[in-house]
Amino acid sequence: MKLYILSLGAGLLVGIVYHLLGVRSPAPPVVALVGLLGMLVGEQIIPVGKQLLGGSGFSSACTETHAIEHVCGQLPGHPVVRQAASSEERAS
Repeated sequence: MKLYILSLGAGLLVGIVYHLLGVRSPAPPVVALVGLLGMLVGEQIIPVGKQLLGGSGFSSACTETHAIEHVCGQLPGHPVVRQAASSEERAS
């Protein structure tokens, strides 16, 4: 969580400097960011839907397909699930 707060703070600081210099931000408009979020979520609909149709609950379907990690990125303080699985496969 600290990383997200530091990132927000850095962004705010740069925004203030841009305003003081009279420069427009090159960041995309909010509608583009919402579209990107839709793409991330849309990529996960079919894998999560398959798990749900197979009888899994929503929470376990999201966990088994790594949907939350894909949409949100690796959250601070959580172990990397995919790396742990691949290192176990190499050991056997």
